[in-house]
Amino acid sequence: MFFKKVGVIGLGRSGWAATQLLRARGVDVEVSDCLESKDIVEKAEILQEQGIRVELGRHSRGFIQNKDLIVVSPGVHNPLISLWAKQENIPLISEIELGYYFCHAPIIAISGTNGKTTTATLIESLLKNAAKKVALCGNMGIPFSQIVSENNYEIIVLEVSSFQLEKIDKFKPYISIILNITPDHLDCYKTFEEYRRTKYRIFENQEEGDWGIVKATQPDPSKINSGSQILYLNEEDENKQAVRLVGEILKIKKEIVDKTLKEFKGLEHRLEYVGRARGIRFINDSKATNVDSVRYALQKVSPWVILILGGRDKGGDFGALRSLIEKKVKKLLLIGEAREKIKNQLAGVKPIKEANSLEDAFNLACQAAEKGDTVLLSPGCASFDMFANFEARGKEFKRLVRDIDLTSTPGVEVR
Repeated sequence: MFFKKVGVIGLGRSGWAATQLLRARGVDVEVSDCLESKDIVEKAEILQEQGIRVELGRHSRGFIQNKDLIVVSPGVHNPLISLWAKQENIPLISEIELGYYFCHAPIIAISGTNGKTTTATLIESLLKNAAKKVALCGNMGIPFSQIVSENNYEIIVLEVSSFQLEKIDKFKPYISIILNITPDHLDCYKTFEEYRRTKYRIFENQEEGDWGIVKATQPDPSKINSGSQILYLNEEDENKQAVRLVGEILKIKKEIVDKTLKEFKGLEHRLEYVGRARGIRFINDSKATNVDSVRYALQKVSPWVILILGGRDKGGDFGALRSLIEKKVKKLLLIGEAREKIKNQLAGVKPIKEANSLEDAFNLACQAAEKGDTVLLSPGCASFDMFANFEARGKEFKRLVRDIDLTSTPGVEVR
C-alpha cells in the first residue's frame, strides 16, 4: 500500500478497526464522524492521545482535501463525500477493500438479502470442524480490518453487505456467494436494480480458479461479471446447500459437513424460540429487518400469530404480506416510525393496533393471545428509531418474556 495520508470517515466498529490497521502500518491517518455521542467522543479522545487528528460533528470538505485515500465506513451515506473526493481526484474505498490490501488468506465472502449471517456462521463451523484456523468477520460483527491486523488465520469467512460492496476496487474472494436478492434498503438505493447490481459486485474481480455460488432462480448472466466457475443453489434451504458446495470446493469430507449441519442450533434473534407461558409461544425474530424476512418467518410459524411489526422503514412493500397474514395472523401490532405506512398497506386484512413502544406492543400481544398462539416479533424494519440495533431490540423482547408475572401465568417455560 503506497498511501501516506489517509482519511477514515466514520468512527463505528469498521472505522475504528480501519484506523488502527492504518496506524499500525505507519500511515498518517485522520478520522471524521458526524456524530458527537458519548461513545464516539470517548473513541476520539483515545485516538487523539495516539496523535490522530479527529473531526467530530460534521464531515467537511476540508477533511477530504490533501489526502491520498479516503476509507468510508458502511454506515455512512453522505453523497457529498463521494462528490468532494471525485472533485479532489482522491480514491474512495470501503473498509473491506482496505482490509483486502493487507489480507494474505483466501476469502469466502457471503452476501444476499437474507440468510448471510446464518450461512457465514455455518461455514465457519464447518471449517473449524475440518481443523482449519478460520476467522468469521464482516457485516455481522468483527470488522475485516481487525482480523487482518491479527494476521494469523489460514482462511477468512466474510459476511458482506451491499454498502460494503459499493466502494470496492480490487476486492476478490476465492469463493463468492449470493444467497438471494429481494427488495431491501430502498431508502438508500434509487431502485431495486441498483441494489441488485451492487450485490453482484462480489463477483466482478474473480478469475479462473475462483468460485461463485448463486441461486439458480435469480442469476442474470449479464450481472455476473466473473471469470470464476459458477455453481448454482437449487434447493429451498439455500443456507445448507451453500455449505455443502463450499465443502465440495474445499474437499472437506462429507461426514464433517453432515455433522456441522446436524449440530447447528440457529442464531440469536433469528426465529429464536424464547419461551412459553399459558400455552403461548414467544419467538424473537428481531433480525428480520425487511419484508422478505417477515415472509420467511410467517411461512415457518404455525397459526395463529400475534405479529409485532414496525420500526424504521427501509422502503419495503408490506402489502406483499397480505396473503400470508390472512392465513397465519390473528392480530397486528405496529411500532415505530413505519406504523402509519404499514397500517395503510395492510388495512382490512386483520385487526391492527398501534403501540408507542415495544413493551406496549408486547403487553397488547399478551392480552390478545390465547393458548396455542404465537407472539412473534418480526419487525420487517430497521431498529434505529427505537434501539441501537436489532440485537438490542431482540434482547428487550426476551427481557419482556422473562419478566412475565409467574404468579398470573402458570406453566411458564423461558429459555
